[in-house]
Amino acid sequence: MRNHCPALANKTYFNYGGQGPLPTPSLEAITSSWQQIQELGPFTTDVWPFIGREVNSTRALLAGLCGVPPHRLALSENVTSGCVLPLWGLPLQPGERILIGDCEHPGVVAACQELARRRQLQIDTLPVKQLRGGGDQQARTDADVLSALTANLHANTRLVVLSHLLWNTGQRMPIAAVAMQLSQHPSHPYLLVDAAQSFGQIPVAEAAAASDIYAFTGHKWACGPEGLGGVALSERVLAEASPTLIGWRSLKDESRAIAGDPDPFHHDSRRFEVATSCIPLMAGLRTSLELLEREGSAEQRLARIQALSTKLWQQLTALSGASPLLEGPPPAGLVSFQLAGTTPPATTVETLGAKGIWIRDLADPICLRACTHVATSETEVDQLIHQIGTIS
Repeated sequence: MRNHCPALANKTYFNYGGQGPLPTPSLEAITSSWQQIQELGPFTTDVWPFIGREVNSTRALLAGLCGVPPHRLALSENVTSGCVLPLWGLPLQPGERILIGDCEHPGVVAACQELARRRQLQIDTLPVKQLRGGGDQQARTDADVLSALTANLHANTRLVVLSHLLWNTGQRMPIAAVAMQLSQHPSHPYLLVDAAQSFGQIPVAEAAAASDIYAFTGHKWACGPEGLGGVALSERVLAEASPTLIGWRSLKDESRAIAGDPDPFHHDSRRFEVATSCIPLMAGLRTSLELLEREGSAEQRLARIQALSTKLWQQLTALSGASPLLEGPPPAGLVSFQLAGTTPPATTVETLGAKGIWIRDLADPICLRACTHVATSETEVDQLIHQIGTIS
């Protein structure tokens, strides 16, 4: 796959958690799809069967990866829309509570805060940022997450928001076990999972199938084009949540909506799709996923990613002045670390960037983050460590 990515030919890239490089075959698939649409006519009776096949095949592929049937998979533009559209349709009542992990992305946190303001909900915090176990400590971390969940759930908690893989510390959350624990709670809270850092990097089927809202994007670890993602939804969300941002794709019959049908919406995942989207992106994402599959199964790819992140973690641990956030090797490819001294992390990013090495800085906790992928080489890990050693 590495040889298909022009972005990897002239730089040392560790920012897959922000955006993955687009392989040339994926770009060509997008271009070919766009050309075919224009040849058929962008708004003719000839084009709709083609568009229908593109949508249905993409939905089926993503649903299969998430371990859910296609009717539970809505196509979205990104993680945020995948989270927010069904979130705002949940039947939450004034006085009820939302429990949010303290490592969630600001976009999701802000959406929950605004929802709480409008509906008079209470927000509580689930402390997971301090859980820094890695390697063989994952079982202890899982137990600590479930213990924190028990300690912070209230009788009227109706929603829990937690990422599958924390974007700042790199810790993995036991989503399936969290879902099981919530199913035994008297109020049976909904579980919303931000899967921005998991889809394309770690196996997601078990977690996605267990969640109520499991939102992901194709442009990070899956190395697809920006502007296309999905969200796996539970049967009860499909039954209980109302459409929010409404468009023609939300409707099962446009004429019945015009006629005043009190329930004109699809009763499957399409009730959370809106209107016109960029169809050619679907061919690009499918191609990227096919290229990933050639690198091995999801489990095999994760083993490769872990081998590289472990190498990076071990070398950082041995490097004077460098401190990885996790106490053991990361469970996936996110390696966050801090450097001693007064140099701001953003300055370190700029210094490395000037040498053709790209990582990123994070604000909470203040740290640097490098991501290893199946397209990463061991030589690149060595180059990163060497350059960090010259500036730490």
